[in-house]
Amino acid sequence: MEQNLSAAKGSMFTRIVRAVFGAPKHLKDPQLFHKMSLIPVLAWVGLGADGLSSSSYGPEEAYRALGSHTYLAILLGIATALTVFIISYAYSRIIEHFPHGGGGYIVATHMLGEKAGVVSGAALLVDYVLTITISIAACTDALFSYVPAHLQHAKIAFSCILAVILIVMNIRGIKESVTVMAPIFLVFVITHLILLVDGVFTHADRIGPLTQNFHAGITHDISSIGLFGILMLFLRAYSLGGGTYTGIEAVSNGLMIMREPRVQTGKRTMVYMATSLAFTAGMLFLCYSLMGVKPVEGKTLNAVLADGLFAHWPMGGSLAFITIFSEGALLILAAQAGFVDGPRVMSNMAVDSWFPHRFAALSVRLTMRNGIILMGSAAITLLLYTGGSVSALVVMYSINVFLTFSLSQLGMSKFYIQRRSEDPQWVRHLSVHLVGLILCATILMITTIEKFTEGGWLTLLITSVVIACCYVIKGHYLSVRRGMAQLDEALLDFPTTGPVNEAAPARNDPTAIQLVSAYSGFGIHTLLSIVTTFPKTYKNVIFVSVAVIDSGSFKGAEEMEALESSARDGLAKYVDLARRLGFAADYRMVVATDVVESVVEACKEIGEEYPRSTVFTGQLTFRLEKFYHRMLHNETAFAIQRRLQWDGLTTVILPIRVSI
Repeated sequence: MEQNLSAAKGSMFTRIVRAVFGAPKHLKDPQLFHKMSLIPVLAWVGLGADGLSSSSYGPEEAYRALGSHTYLAILLGIATALTVFIISYAYSRIIEHFPHGGGGYIVATHMLGEKAGVVSGAALLVDYVLTITISIAACTDALFSYVPAHLQHAKIAFSCILAVILIVMNIRGIKESVTVMAPIFLVFVITHLILLVDGVFTHADRIGPLTQNFHAGITHDISSIGLFGILMLFLRAYSLGGGTYTGIEAVSNGLMIMREPRVQTGKRTMVYMATSLAFTAGMLFLCYSLMGVKPVEGKTLNAVLADGLFAHWPMGGSLAFITIFSEGALLILAAQAGFVDGPRVMSNMAVDSWFPHRFAALSVRLTMRNGIILMGSAAITLLLYTGGSVSALVVMYSINVFLTFSLSQLGMSKFYIQRRSEDPQWVRHLSVHLVGLILCATILMITTIEKFTEGGWLTLLITSVVIACCYVIKGHYLSVRRGMAQLDEALLDFPTTGPVNEAAPARNDPTAIQLVSAYSGFGIHTLLSIVTTFPKTYKNVIFVSVAVIDSGSFKGAEEMEALESSARDGLAKYVDLARRLGFAADYRMVVATDVVESVVEACKEIGEEYPRSTVFTGQLTFRLEKFYHRMLHNETAFAIQRRLQWDGLTTVILPIRVSI
């Protein structure tokens, strides 16, 4: 009765979890990658929205930085649009030469070395946390532009709720979350196109006076602050508007979710994103100037612009609200890029051992759940710390974005210099990356100096802490790897002298079920421990391995086939060794994302096939257990033991000592 009740509760809990997060994906589905991938338009929605949405706060920050010198806004708009195209073109070249995604982290690692790679990766991780944070904060600001003053205190709570909703949506799956938000993106594009075109054409008569104002303004400033002063003022505003370019790298980082052919899809998505961002940002500067927009307390400049332009339209107030509401909603969609690309960068770093290996794991929905939860939690923490201040966040955001941009452009410059004998157009490509490097480094330097005391120091501190943690983690894994290498050196060529047992395992003979991964000294040590600890006890040995689909292998059908083939080859070697030791041996292999669940099911099936079974697995044991060992080395063996012993299958964990 109690078991039936427990099963019913478990079933109900499972149904609730699946209703919220979605059902598991079927790894054997031949159309799996096609179904999960994004066509250019959806990729523009899911990743390009990060770049396009930055027009909601980037141009505003730059325009505000001009102060009373707003006549420079036209030049600022032209410079902004041109910069968008230069950086976008540079990242299109990255897509072409690094088609497996990873963007700035992969470029810096491959071209500048792992030290530059970890700096770029850490900066990107902090950047994507800030992508989520600033997008949610700017969305809240936009929406609360139409909320009564006495409710303004609810901003932070509202922002945190939005963050939780996004966490849940992204655990469900990338394509699902993007598809849900596609209509929001469409509304944004339509309303802002109407806003910008109306702003220019209905105020075309002000272009003449605007030109005169430009001439008068620059004449006055030359006499008062000089040409150098004007240049410094312009560079300051240009740099502080660096938030406009944030998100451009998202397409190259998230290339793995693109529909095949990925390179063409990624480059087309980049064209969509660059064109829409350059047009929107440039036209906003023009509209600000034509309308003479002034800051209003509690409202964004875009809200002020929409109110002014639509004031005389039928239902103009509603149209202005829909325009700004779509802007806020798009900012939520922009936060999507942080949830898509942040965990992906984290998983790439985990594969390279800069982050705990568990962050490379995929959930049953084939999403990087651990990374998504960590990114969302960090974003909520920053929202609470900064009070949701967009001005503070955009400074923190821009510094890391342009640190990564600069390293990427430097890496690509080195790439084309090295390929100068192979690529006849290397000078043209190199010139683009050098210009991009100069622009990005200039913005990085000015923003850091100008805003160091206003939040810049915090970004640099957080990024430095992340880098330091990466080095500590990498150092630990290298130490463990050296210890494992000693096992491999001692045991991989383990000699045997007895006859080879070619018999099939007998159903009623005592059976040892050994859990293994790759063929290594670790697995051989576990097998020999079974032999020496329980001499002449077992007649059969069944090896069980899970070919784990993580972010390193989940790149396409070919990578998954290679993973399966490698796992089978390793299992065949274990079977051969066991037979040479006199056992009747066989193996079972499962392809899955969750090791514990898959191993438990496989062992239960083998237990029914061979009733006299005992499960064995090895566990790394250190001389001195540290608090971080559980985080860096998952407790898979103990989790499996608990599950199997509850199901009545005896499970023994054998210690594998590693001296570090």
